[in-house]
Amino acid sequence: MTDGASEHFVIESGRRSLARFLAPLCQLPGVQADELGSFSASGQSYALPRFIFRGPNASDPIRIGIFATIHGDEPAGALAAARFLHELASAPGLAENFLLHVYPICNLTGFEDNTRHSRRGADLNREFWRMSAEAEVGLLENELRTGHFNGLIQLHADDTSDGIYGFVRGHTLTEHLLRPALREAGAILPRNVNAQIDGFAARDGIIYDQYEGILAAPAEIEPVPFEIILETPQHAPLAKQVEALVVAMRTILSEYRQLLSFAQDI
Repeated sequence: MTDGASEHFVIESGRRSLARFLAPLCQLPGVQADELGSFSASGQSYALPRFIFRGPNASDPIRIGIFATIHGDEPAGALAAARFLHELASAPGLAENFLLHVYPICNLTGFEDNTRHSRRGADLNREFWRMSAEAEVGLLENELRTGHFNGLIQLHADDTSDGIYGFVRGHTLTEHLLRPALREAGAILPRNVNAQIDGFAARDGIIYDQYEGILAAPAEIEPVPFEIILETPQHAPLAKQVEALVVAMRTILSEYRQLLSFAQDI
């Protein structure tokens, strides 16, 4: 198997090893590791992994969900989520006031096989809130319904883009979180400032529309969370994609904390 990122993963029987990738994360201090409900694919049993980190001063926490690798051939997101968990374990203050739910691999069989789709041939990121029969989608929809998230961050990579960009939806302040995140990440990777990106109109690397069926908060949820999708240029060096995503996530948390603090003071 040659996926361009194999040196970052253990390959067993021609597939990326989920167990070997996830095992170090389960040992991180202060990180609670658990699994969502199990399902079967190709005669094997799978359970979607979740890692929970409660930062300091989080008795009434800001709840954020971080979702990666809904497309299995976008390894930067999984690596960035793992790197971020390592950083939180060594510097908990990064998550002060936050309760973070991190889902580093949302498409387990696609991750193993290095394919965009799941092993059943489904693009999971077109299946949400459509009464999908895909088990991973059902598990994640339940998390999105019951997690009471104040914000959602998704980590993606785009093989047609030469620069980093993002989608915004949900709460009206979302754009004010993405802009500084792109600015900071732009010191690592160039920003895509084209007027059209991925078929959508864009301004300064920000898209205000989205595909149907993507991982998103349910329409009826209150209060409305912010929703940010970060997209790195997939052909850029993997290490730079990971660094840019981690910097963007740090910036989003910091900016959101400051915005809430400012709102409380006025």
